[in-house]
Amino acid sequence: MKLRITRSLALLAGAAAFLGAAAFGSIASAKDITINMAVPDWPPTRIMQDLANKHYKAPSGNNVKLVLDFIPWPNYYEKLAASLTSGEEKYQMAVSDSQWLGANIEGGYYLKLNKFIDADPELQAVFKDLHPNLVASYSTYPHKSDNYYGFPQMPDVLIAYYRKDLFCNADEQAAFKGKYGYDLPCDPQAMNNTDWDMINDFGEFFRRGSGDTLAGETLTDDFYGIAYQAGIGYDFNTMQINGFIWQHGAGIWDETKEPDGKALGVVNSDKAVAAFEHYLSLLQHMPPVVKTGTMDIFKVDELFRESKVAWIIQWIGFGESALSPDTSKVYDKVDFAMMPGLRADDGSIIRWSNIGGQPFVLTTWNSDEVTQEALDFCKWWLTSGTQTMFAKAGGQSGLRSVHTTEEYKTYRPWNHAFGPSLDWQKDVWHIPEFFELLVQQQQEFDKAITGQISAKEAMDHIAQFQDELLREAGRIE
Repeated sequence: MKLRITRSLALLAGAAAFLGAAAFGSIASAKDITINMAVPDWPPTRIMQDLANKHYKAPSGNNVKLVLDFIPWPNYYEKLAASLTSGEEKYQMAVSDSQWLGANIEGGYYLKLNKFIDADPELQAVFKDLHPNLVASYSTYPHKSDNYYGFPQMPDVLIAYYRKDLFCNADEQAAFKGKYGYDLPCDPQAMNNTDWDMINDFGEFFRRGSGDTLAGETLTDDFYGIAYQAGIGYDFNTMQINGFIWQHGAGIWDETKEPDGKALGVVNSDKAVAAFEHYLSLLQHMPPVVKTGTMDIFKVDELFRESKVAWIIQWIGFGESALSPDTSKVYDKVDFAMMPGLRADDGSIIRWSNIGGQPFVLTTWNSDEVTQEALDFCKWWLTSGTQTMFAKAGGQSGLRSVHTTEEYKTYRPWNHAFGPSLDWQKDVWHIPEFFELLVQQQQEFDKAITGQISAKEAMDHIAQFQDELLREAGRIE
């Protein structure tokens, strides 16, 4: 018996030693891997960093650290482009605006994902769950092709922010109905049913001067009815103007139709000119800064948070700052609704809008191991559990299995507007020439916004420039 016990103990000791060695070998083989990611500095990327720090564990067992390089939005494109083209190979991933896809794919910087998706049922399931407008805008190049390059990091859409304390005030409601003959929308469901004619009325009605009364209080400063993007920087007027163009039944140059798609006669069609005139007609109800060409997304956000305007159009991504008492004077007076549109003959609202938000992309110089770690992070980010955490913290999910639930609407007061808005999203161009197209278009739009030229002159100049540039690039025959 003693011998048997001794031999049993020896066997157990050997097994323990083997298991210990195996465990030690596993620990020893775990690698420290850093994924450097370029990101714009705003709440959705800050939330992502926080969630990754708290919850992400690489399935490989490696010690994977996500390091985000936060770059201010106004400088983000230039700094990311400079890094990619310099050859420094600083970033393993980036958050990219969709319109940068063509330039950086054809430049050899963004990694094509098809072979990874084809080999991975989990990635295939992610793409089946994503809203198709997000896949088209954030993932594909050429646009709407079967070539995939990105995953949604933060889907974003334009919505309405409004002062519920003003729109729901009994005195203001009575005065509004007496003047315009219909009820001033108060709750989000009513505000969802607004068209541009109504927005014009809001702008006119809520314009008050210093010393006037607003919701029972005497103003000490001028107050304005509405505001939306009208800035010359980056894409800050194009994003709003494109919505008007599409809602009026006109179009921008369509890259999916090259080389047969035209700019002349399309970009400056009668409908496109009328759409731009419609956009310009509402500027009269906005703070005078709009006429300086500096009404960008940040100025619109600031004006609303500083209690200078009753109703704005803004990206969902700025919603957190409107709700925070640290950053907003109206944090307890805000509500949200879908962006308005053009009322159709049947009473429905045409809501076409330019999609915002950004995809993740992987860079092409990573090792196979780093690429796999980056893909594993993207898969973790796009699980329903992580997406739910992101949404609860103030982000948005492109997964239909997440954003279509009733629970999703409870996370933030704007979430009821997010899912339905996705159905109405289109995008600006993705081709490498996008930046030249955008800069010239922004400048021409700005000349009309600031009163230097007419809407027709602006659209004619834009169409002519695009025709010449795209012909030189071989994109129009």
